[in-house]
Amino acid sequence: MYEKIQETASWLKARMTTSPKTAIILGTGLGQLASEITDAYEFPYQDIPNFPVSTVEGHAGKLIFGKLGGYDIMAMDGRFHYYEGYSMKEVTFPERVMYELGINTLFVSNASGGMNPNFKIGDLMVIDDHINFFPEHPLHGKNFPTGPRFPDMHEAYDKKLRDLADEVAKEEGIRLVHGVYVGVQGPTFETPAEYRMYRTLGGDAVGMSTVPEVIVARHCGIRVFGISVITDLGGFDVPVKVSHEEVQKAANAAEPKMTEIMRELIKRSF
Repeated sequence: MYEKIQETASWLKARMTTSPKTAIILGTGLGQLASEITDAYEFPYQDIPNFPVSTVEGHAGKLIFGKLGGYDIMAMDGRFHYYEGYSMKEVTFPERVMYELGINTLFVSNASGGMNPNFKIGDLMVIDDHINFFPEHPLHGKNFPTGPRFPDMHEAYDKKLRDLADEVAKEEGIRLVHGVYVGVQGPTFETPAEYRMYRTLGGDAVGMSTVPEVIVARHCGIRVFGISVITDLGGFDVPVKVSHEEVQKAANAAEPKMTEIMRELIKRSF
């Protein structure tokens, strides 16, 4: 696997005309952030050696390079999920490639179901911490030379970037909440009892991505900022039916706020 990672990175380096230090993973319904990237050039996943391919509606499936906030960035327009049948090594393959390309900061976004009674649909939740409920760990197996066998996770999500997001949100008049993200394998949405369980365990939002990517990024020494769009609510007295279409609709509605925060964070984090 490590040889494949290096092969993919070498293929990209030979075709890159920029030198990004920052990467963004665009989650469900948040692909429009890609339109903010200027001087862009891109590579469809199917054209990149060894790269998995997105199979989920709302995930375009391409790597985009260009500028955002005046700085070189790379963006994954579409991510990979464990529920698609990929192994954890495949799900987190892009983060390994990012490290080889010189990325040192990763911005991760997703759509998630809110369990905190103070949350509203359309809220942006800064991820302060996570709980890993995936049945397979992304670092299972032989340790990669990019990090220690037992990586520390006391600050998986960078405190300075979280504080900076609060500053940006206050200046722009954007409601921003904070919480713990629970990562689960999916692809079913949660039952009311599962929502209540995750809430009891300390979760504020639940989703089917992000945690594996963050673990591997931190193993590589990449600092991380994570943010969730609360696209539905669950675990309360009245059960609410959820569909992927409704999730996408709510995520798309929140996209302008997400774009503003991401753009300013990237500009100010350099």
